[in-house]
Amino acid sequence: MCTLERKGNIFILTLTGPGEHRLNPTLIDSIQSALTQVRAAVTPTSASSSPAALITTAHGKFFSNGYDLSWAQSFQSRTYLMDAKLRSLVSDFISLPVPTIAAVSGHASAAGFILALSHDHLLMRRDRGFIYMSELDIELILPAWFLALIESKVGSPRARRDLLLRADKVTADVAVKKGIIDSAHDSAEETIEAAVRLGEELVGRKWNGHAYAQIRMDLLSEVLDEIRGDNGTGMRSKL
Repeated sequence: MCTLERKGNIFILTLTGPGEHRLNPTLIDSIQSALTQVRAAVTPTSASSSPAALITTAHGKFFSNGYDLSWAQSFQSRTYLMDAKLRSLVSDFISLPVPTIAAVSGHASAAGFILALSHDHLLMRRDRGFIYMSELDIELILPAWFLALIESKVGSPRARRDLLLRADKVTADVAVKKGIIDSAHDSAEETIEAAVRLGEELVGRKWNGHAYAQIRMDLLSEVLDEIRGDNGTGMRSKL
């Protein structure tokens, strides 16, 4: 489902295979297990602990095409479970004591974009893929914590409107102009190379991981409040 590779002080988490990397409990658990490994490796008690950075990327056409709705459609409880697990995963990203970079290598849709947006920095290939919040088109109501995360990361009200109330499919160059992502690159390989360079730059600052994570948690405290206060409704169909 995913692999975790360490190159010096850079961890690379890759969603593997040619599929859509839809977020179901199995994939979410696999990503969360990788974050647990990163956290253990950078704790002060670890013999090999040192400043580090994490890059998340994916194989194939998709970074992630969102929730695995076909898996969840038979039972409403499955939708609640997926939402609860993604809330837990996003909380783990927010509290992770290393800088995080999403190297978006393909389409990032709905919950897949939320996964990318959970990182501190967002880089994207320009030759394939788009950002797309599909909920309006498929008649789903967004959880409040999705909205809180988008509002905290996408500064322009017009950009948020176009994502949520136009359901625009936003390519990398447009996303840079709208301030949704940090930079666009000509291929998946160049996107990852740029992410590694950024990761090395951040590692070179030798920040204290605990301080970094605490500042991030304070910065995103409203997102964490929404995640903790979610009443379990998760993604809902139209009223």
